[in-house]
Amino acid sequence: MDEHNDFLQWFNTTWRRAEDALHNGDSSGRFTTWSDREPVTLFGAWLEALDPEAAREVFLKLADSFSSSVSGDIELIAADVSGDLAYTVHREITSTHINGEPSAYALRVTQVYRREDGQWKVVHRHADTAPPTADGP
Repeated sequence: MDEHNDFLQWFNTTWRRAEDALHNGDSSGRFTTWSDREPVTLFGAWLEALDPEAAREVFLKLADSFSSSVSGDIELIAADVSGDLAYTVHREITSTHINGEPSAYALRVTQVYRREDGQWKVVHRHADTAPPTADGP
């Protein structure tokens, strides 16, 4: 398997499972898919962090807010790998509960990944609310 397909395999399995778990109130997967080495930046749709410890705090807050995920779809727009760095541009379409209330939303997301000790880790995320489309959120 080439490095591009290897990265996409990780993105579609390990990373995806971590995101699904987060939307069900479990942040543990994010702790394994995100780097704990500087630099780490998170410009999330609701919260931000500028170092690994602050990112972990954000993940815990998000997990405390999310529960009972109904669905989570990823529309991968672009992805590439160059050596030990990779990126994705994608939309996340989510239906979950936030603080016990049903919520559906779509985010536009750009993420940067670094290979550390042979494992892909997220080192940067920028997400914002995507404008509605004719197909829904």
